[in-house]
This record gives sequence, structure tokens and C-alpha cells, in this order.
Amino acid sequence: MYDFDEIIDRKGTNAMNTDGFRSYIFHADETMTFPYKDEEFIRMWVADMEFATPDVVIDGIRERLDRRIFGYTRVFGQDYYKAFAKWCMDRYGWSFPKEELVMSNGIIPALYELVDYITKPDEKVLFLTPSYAYFKYAADFNRRECVCSDLVDTDGYYTIDFEDFERKAADPKTTLFILCSPHNPSGRIWREDELRKLGDIIEKHGLWVISDEIHCDLIRCGQTHIPLGKVMPDYQRLVTCMAPSKTFNMAGLMISNVMIRDGELRARWLDRHYNFDNPLSIAAAQAAYEKGGPWLEELRAYLDKNFAFTQAYLAEHLPKARMRISEATYLAWVDLSAYFQPDEHLPAFFAYEAGVLLEGGDMFVQNSDCFIRLNLACPKVTLAEGLRRICEAVGTKHTEKYTRVV
Repeated sequence: MYDFDEIIDRKGTNAMNTDGFRSYIFHADETMTFPYKDEEFIRMWVADMEFATPDVVIDGIRERLDRRIFGYTRVFGQDYYKAFAKWCMDRYGWSFPKEELVMSNGIIPALYELVDYITKPDEKVLFLTPSYAYFKYAADFNRRECVCSDLVDTDGYYTIDFEDFERKAADPKTTLFILCSPHNPSGRIWREDELRKLGDIIEKHGLWVISDEIHCDLIRCGQTHIPLGKVMPDYQRLVTCMAPSKTFNMAGLMISNVMIRDGELRARWLDRHYNFDNPLSIAAAQAAYEKGGPWLEELRAYLDKNFAFTQAYLAEHLPKARMRISEATYLAWVDLSAYFQPDEHLPAFFAYEAGVLLEGGDMFVQNSDCFIRLNLACPKVTLAEGLRRICEAVGTKHTEKYTRVV
């Protein structure tokens, strides 16, 4: 048994979670003050976990440390590929040849590069909204136009508007689709029939597609993730991105797996990408894939309980809030439109009035007004206190809009 109830002090470790929230959430510096001390905040914002990285990962790093030299490193041998490929086959029944695998120090940096490598300056990038903001940022950085297809929200269950999606995919200038699978922030696991419909449209219009599957391991017990590459086994214009970072709480080690099918695109990546990896990160990721399965199963069970607790707590104490237990991720997507106006700044409200750090719908491009995203990957006692503060703050909220300037 693993102790997911342990409280771990992260202050003073240069963690974004504790030390970087002012700049990330509020675009402010250390002069920004709150009624709460930094150590008094309940942190439910950035997508890493308050749980210790599993011992097998730490042991893998220790074993590599004992080799005592940390020079320029890349994944050369078969061991890493075998560990990751076995993970994918055992969990998803999906395989890929070794030559397709390239490494990146994160999926976000990979997106920034791939948008540039794949699209021309006058072409467009398509994605589903609400969306992980960095899909848009990657397009913006490369001065590519964004095209958004809004998901349909039916009582908290999101589905794809295939007519709208195809209409936008049919534009000859729309050449790249970035898919989030499972979806962030809604937590949807796309069903096989949905993926096949997407695949048919992608093939019909010859789109490139990057499938960001970073949350694929973090699914509710009894659920199944299907890689897009499994339903499109022969489509060459497909890039699949996975990583151990979210799964094993090792995002700071900066290592991700990018599977590029197209040989020309892969050659461009290898020619232009700064192609070295952190030796400790390789050791950590390989250990995670080889030995981390039992820890992950206990984590998933703990998260399932946190989701159930959150849904029940909100139903009792904030009955007009709308939350559906997500099929994947450790992130709850909560509709507070019964309590807030679209132009209110929810992260500021909850930081000042509740001492809770969270992300609001304004961080997810569009189709997300009055939503908050709550990170539930924390000990139960922390979660309970965060929810208590959130509900009390909303319950005592004045009728006027929260207009504090941040």
C-alpha cells in the first residue's frame, strides 16, 4: 500500500505549484499580496500532483546516479523502447516501430516545434474547445491562425460537433488538427466510434494530426483509452505524444515520447531539434514503465474516491454547481455559471476570498465561461479543506460581480 494521504511540504523547491503561481495565474510579481500567506493557500491549480513520485522511479534515478557521469545523453539502446512499448501494448493493445520514437523534453515544446515543421505561414491549426491553452499558444507563437470547433456540453458531458468540425477541416488552409485525448479540461475519453469519425474526416481532408495523449494513463477504474494511432493504423500524417510526467508526477524531469510516422517529418525533427536528453530522466521514465504499474493502480483508485467525494460535497454544499465525474485526468471541470457572470475573474475571487488557487475557464481558450478546473490529485484532507473554502466563499458571495483588478 502507498501513502497518498501524506502531506509533503514543497515550499522552497522552486516548484511552480508553490512559488510560481503569481506569474502564471495572475501575470504578477512577488509584490502581489493576498489576505492569505503563501503557505496558507490550498493549491488546486497546476496539473501536477501533491503525491510523492513512486519509489521505483526514485530508485531508478539513484541507480543512474551511481554511474557518476552525466554527459551528453540520448536514448540509444533497446531497453527504453522495450519498456515503453510494452507499457503501450499491455495497456492499450497498441504498438509502434522503434524508428518512429523520438524524445522531447516535454509535449508543449514538441507542439511549438511541430506546428512550425508541419504548417506554412498562411495555414491554420484546428482544435476542439474548451482547449488546453498551449495548443493555441503553439499556433500563436508560430503566427498561425487558430480555428476552434466548440464541443457540445450536455449536462457536463462533452461531445464533438462533427458537422462543425468537418466544415472547418474542409478549409484548404486548415492543415493541422491538434487532438487532446483524453480531453483536457473535460476529462472525456473519446470512444472508438468518435475516433473513427474523426479519423474519416482527417483522412478525407488530408489533415496532419498531433494527438496529445499525455493523460491516457490517468483514467478512472474500468475505463479504457484508445490511441488514435490504433484506429488509424496506416495514416502517415499522425504524430502521437505520450509521457510519464503526469502519470508518475515527474513533470519537472522533462521527458516525453513523440511517435512520428512520416519519415520526412521525422527527419526534419531529428535535423532541427536539439536532440539530447537528461540521463536521470531517461532512467526515471524507464523505471516508471517497467515497475510503476502497481503504484498507478492504487493512485487511480484513490483518485476515483476523490472524484466521488468532490461530486457529493458540491451537490450538498453548492447545489447549483454542475460537475460530472471525469472519465480521465485528475482534474475536475466545474460549471459555476449559476453563481458567476462570464466576465468575472474566478481565479482572483477564490484566491482572495477563499485562499484557494485554481484555474478558471478563461485559461481554456473559449466555450468555458464560468468554469473552474480543480486539481484533485491531493490528499483527502487537503481536498476537503479546499472544497469547504470554495463552497463557503461562493455561499457568502455578494451579488455584485467580482471586479478586483489583478
